[in-house]
Amino acid sequence: MADNKIVWDKSGERRYETGVDHGVLYPNKPDTSEAATKSFTGGVAWNGLTSVSESPSGAEANDIYADNILYASLRSAEKFGGTIESYTYPEEFCKCNGEATPEGAVGLYVGQQKREPFGFCYRSDIGDDTQGTVDPDVDYKLHLWYNCVASPSERQFQTVNESPEAITMSWEISTTPVNVTGMKPTALLTIDSSKLKTTAEKARLQALEDILYGTNGEGGQAPYLPTPDEVIRIMKPTP
Repeated sequence: MADNKIVWDKSGERRYETGVDHGVLYPNKPDTSEAATKSFTGGVAWNGLTSVSESPSGAEANDIYADNILYASLRSAEKFGGTIESYTYPEEFCKCNGEATPEGAVGLYVGQQKREPFGFCYRSDIGDDTQGTVDPDVDYKLHLWYNCVASPSERQFQTVNESPEAITMSWEISTTPVNVTGMKPTALLTIDSSKLKTTAEKARLQALEDILYGTNGEGGQAPYLPTPDEVIRIMKPTP
């Protein structure tokens, strides 16, 4: 006899996400090829991340009335934004933060300049009730952001006292979606490693991470943010 009744909180199914690590900034260095979508290259580590928030918006109902009834309900376009908080940021983020250095003026940063778009990648860890602690090398999610622009951030400097604290910087991020073949444009991709069970599936994720993080040795490649279409090709089984 089949067991059809729903069972809540079964062992191994009490899952949760926590943490943020493996942050990577991809400055605005467009691929010179004839690709339809801009590719962000020259990825660098973003150290000191303390928090990353994803904040989708839009997709709101716009009701239309006719003949004294609700005639239709249209949905507004969905937008994706977020917030990045950290203790520091890579030097390559300066142009994205509206800071420019005049030629030859080492150590000088001129603010309120053009804010360059960028790509961003980070990782959140997945845990469940069977683990005493979360192992980030077991299950995690990769989050890829495209065509990001950072808004100005507030910094508050305080006197050093008996309880000194490092300042935390925060940036509100807006995005412009990029094309995805056969689907609506998007600025966000998420890859869940816990769904990849076979050796072939895990190898495809490793191939993607080699692109995102770069590789060493002879023939090593510099890290870059692949387009959504390229990510889809990598993650799909080879026919």
